[in-house]
Amino acid sequence: MSGGVDSSVAALRLHRAGYEVVGVTLHLWDYPGGAADGHARCCAPEDRYDAARVADLVGFPHYTFDRRELFLRAVVAPFVDAYVAGETPSPCTACNRGVKLAELFAIADRLGAAHVATGHYARVERDAVGRPWLHRGADRAKDQSYFLYATQPAQLERLLFPLGASTKGDVRAEAVVAALPGAGKGESQELCFVGAGAHAYTSFVEGRAAGRLRPGRIVDEAGREVGTHAGIHRFTIGQRKGVGVALGEAAFVTDVEADTATVRVGRGDLLAFREAHLDDVFVPHDAADTFAAEVRVRNQHAGTRARVVVAREGTARVTFDEPVRAVARGQVAVFHDGDRVLGGGRIARAVRDTVPVERADARDAIG
Repeated sequence: MSGGVDSSVAALRLHRAGYEVVGVTLHLWDYPGGAADGHARCCAPEDRYDAARVADLVGFPHYTFDRRELFLRAVVAPFVDAYVAGETPSPCTACNRGVKLAELFAIADRLGAAHVATGHYARVERDAVGRPWLHRGADRAKDQSYFLYATQPAQLERLLFPLGASTKGDVRAEAVVAALPGAGKGESQELCFVGAGAHAYTSFVEGRAAGRLRPGRIVDEAGREVGTHAGIHRFTIGQRKGVGVALGEAAFVTDVEADTATVRVGRGDLLAFREAHLDDVFVPHDAADTFAAEVRVRNQHAGTRARVVVAREGTARVTFDEPVRAVARGQVAVFHDGDRVLGGGRIARAVRDTVPVERADARDAIG
């Protein structure tokens, strides 16, 4: 229970359905300035307090467990490392996989609980032979299955997603009618541990990567220097805003080279990629070495049909039927068959398309 609307309504629904509910909040992060620092969000003291108030109001016990050291090691440190290496990380997938679900199941086992429930907008459905599969939430605008792609089948057997078939509007209305504490809270649009603001990510990385950041060159398609920068952590593939150079036409970040601290910029048609090579690949059940899927290369990507070839050493090659824009190292590629999630992996390398495509709108870019 984060203290937000979603997990509060999830707990309320389970209680009303007759489950013996135990509320659990994981204390993951501390913010130096609290609300004054723009961090009145998940993990803030007032959020933990709201979670406890919901439990008191509805009528079930609530506990808070300190997992700050684990969160720092499993999520925050890799997040900083990725930006220093010129990658674009996906910390929410790492958090769900290595912190939230792992810890909640461990706590559930200690408490003797049969199930773990969360407020994610996702569903668990069974196939013809009874195997559980993660599915997208009914509300596509709020679907969070992308961040849960690596959930183990044994976890899916015990997971409950009370909001999976609901829309966000219905959930908020239910919280208001039930007069739940925090029912009027706004949506969290940024990472819970970074906070809001145009330069929040940059400041966060700079505060934790002392001695590992260095200035470098910004070069155009021909290798000519067109500017300088204070660190590659400020850039990601597909970025247009804040690049800081003028080429006489729209300039996008087309590559980030960590070894030379070089940022390459160019036309939008240079952002078309035909292939992605993945590592740390996860598939929930035995699958064919080669299969077709709709592949999303970031959470806001609608998905593109592709051929996935999985190797035994935990790697995969994804070949897209059509070029995909701004495929960034460090992000996660998730495989879908309709609403069903077939697994995914971390993007280790992307292969640029050899045939330029019509220039796309900048809104398709990351950043």
